[in-house]
Amino acid sequence: MNCDVLIIGAGPAGIFTALELVRQGSDKKIVIVEKGVAVEKRRCPKHKTKQCVNCKPCNITTGFSGAGAFSDGKLSLSCDVGGDLPQLIGEDLAQETIDYTDKIYLEFGADTHVEGVSNPDAVKEIRRRAIQAGLKLVDCPIRHLGTEKAQDIYYAIEQYLLEHGVEMLFSHECTNLIIEDKKCLGGYIRSGKEPFEIRAEHTIVATGRRGAEWLEHLCTEHEIEHQPGTVDIGVRVEVRNEIMEKVNEVLYESKLVGYPAPFKNKTRTFCQNPGGFVSQENYDNDLAVVNGHSYKELKSNNTNLAILVSHNFNTPFNQPIAYAQKVGELSNMLANGHILVQRFGDILDGKRTWQKELARSNLKPTLPDAVAGDITAAIPYRAMMNIINFIKALDHVVPGFASEETLLYSPELKFYSNRVSMDEKFHTSVEGLYCLGDSSGWTRGLMMASVMGVLMGRELSNHE
Repeated sequence: MNCDVLIIGAGPAGIFTALELVRQGSDKKIVIVEKGVAVEKRRCPKHKTKQCVNCKPCNITTGFSGAGAFSDGKLSLSCDVGGDLPQLIGEDLAQETIDYTDKIYLEFGADTHVEGVSNPDAVKEIRRRAIQAGLKLVDCPIRHLGTEKAQDIYYAIEQYLLEHGVEMLFSHECTNLIIEDKKCLGGYIRSGKEPFEIRAEHTIVATGRRGAEWLEHLCTEHEIEHQPGTVDIGVRVEVRNEIMEKVNEVLYESKLVGYPAPFKNKTRTFCQNPGGFVSQENYDNDLAVVNGHSYKELKSNNTNLAILVSHNFNTPFNQPIAYAQKVGELSNMLANGHILVQRFGDILDGKRTWQKELARSNLKPTLPDAVAGDITAAIPYRAMMNIINFIKALDHVVPGFASEETLLYSPELKFYSNRVSMDEKFHTSVEGLYCLGDSSGWTRGLMMASVMGVLMGRELSNHE
């Protein structure tokens, strides 16, 4: 098969590359290869089974619209949030393209309401308490799509692309790139039958966090210039809505950053879900990780958010993804392949949590098959101390956050570690190869990945 543009991965970066090419009037033949299924076929059986059945591939992390869009669907509308793309392309262009991309989401049905902008005086009060606690509040307006509404929006985009001639190969996996004389000529594709080649003038890898390890191996194999970056190790924290009520009402998502003693590693909140649900995701190597969902209509009595500790490794170590996976594997081992959960008070008391203790708490876990135990037996001391001291600091901003019954789920891992070397037009050291989104190491989240796709689409349309 031959085409002009081969896109590997149908997450936001890949989708918006194709979408912008179409909107620019390009007549290039575009093929998207996606390991998962179409968005309308993505179903997690856990709603019926009440426990994870370890689908391969996981329907929460793979398929059209990717992992982030299918979890909670939040668009961060500030270039201060979402990774380091502004360092590559400039803050002005990043913010301008965020505004442009946001309008596209609105065209396809996103909610017009923006969270975090209606009560500036209350935001100032939250910032004052954060400063007192040694934390930084990052202002970021949020457009919340919602897990179920995001599926509708991406279905509309999917149908638009199909109607405009974009070919989508679902349940197809790219096993390797075709690279000859430092030039990328396409990819080797597999769909359960005989493998075949797709030759292309332009090849775009946009495989998301799930594909970060795969891309790292390709960079090493084909000598694509890159360097190890940051990997995030942390927990998903769950509290009653009453604890987070004010912050939820004023900001919806509080983005707080700190450098807690004694190690002073960057520690931050991420992906806050008011009235949300803790969820499990599975990677191809049977690694179970925790995440959070937030629906527009369906609400729980709890709020969950991630607390992540950034790890940057130096020479001679260059395997940050493998390191984080080992941490996750230890947690999975202790929970017999499931997610591990522990009360914060038990962590401070140096004891494990028992299921009977969860049952009599005010706070009922929204991940019913999480296994009560001891996450400190899996998470390294350095990361655990950063998490504990960050939670104590957050208690000054949100009184009650560090209560005895606050739940910590493990592992929450974000694989961003392979940062591909590129110029501002996303050209890599291999001619004809481009890397976008979270797997590139330059973005973190739904909006910035979409922005990178828009700019890629514009760049390719200039090659008409």
